[in-house]
Amino acid sequence: MKKLRSLAMVLLALLPSAAHAQSADAIIDRAVAAYARLSSMRVILRKKPNLLSINFDTGDRVTADGSTLWIYLPSSAPGQVVRMPYTRGSASGVDPADQFLNSPRSRFTVTSSGTAAVGGRAAHIVTLAPKRSNTEFTSAKVWIDDNDSSIRQFDVESANGLRRHVVVTRFTANPPLNRSSFRFTVPKGAKIVDQPSGATF
Repeated sequence: MKKLRSLAMVLLALLPSAAHAQSADAIIDRAVAAYARLSSMRVILRKKPNLLSINFDTGDRVTADGSTLWIYLPSSAPGQVVRMPYTRGSASGVDPADQFLNSPRSRFTVTSSGTAAVGGRAAHIVTLAPKRSNTEFTSAKVWIDDNDSSIRQFDVESANGLRRHVVVTRFTANPPLNRSSFRFTVPKGAKIVDQPSGATF
């Protein structure tokens, strides 16, 4: 998902917290709690339990309509649309919030990596190292906002050496979303390529 680096994303909900020194476990726990309070978000549009829409300025799009995950990347794979069953596994591969905040303390070794400001907002940084073999990434560094516990930035390195750097520029917590926002129409002339649910991108 190289294209995520150009995305203005929205990830999490509001949860107050102190801006003082905090343990890595406490930092990730409050981010998980904030994420749990979210029922919807934008510009990544996500509506629990199984609706997702990510639009890129390149025309690329990732959509989960409730049963199917559609991946359309004309900037790198013109003329084709990947279709796969929407499952927990396929969802976590394209939804950064789920990727980092789905039971993180059981899946990762979480360590503190200091503090920094992102867009003028104070944040604590945590590093996530998978405890078991992970096909999604080998390490991740996540900046968690001191005030509202949202993810403000993350760096991810995958097993194949691909690195992603994403800065969250804005977010709206729990906006009303219409199901039509999660509808995907195959572009005219595009070939549909079916993939099993275990495939990764």
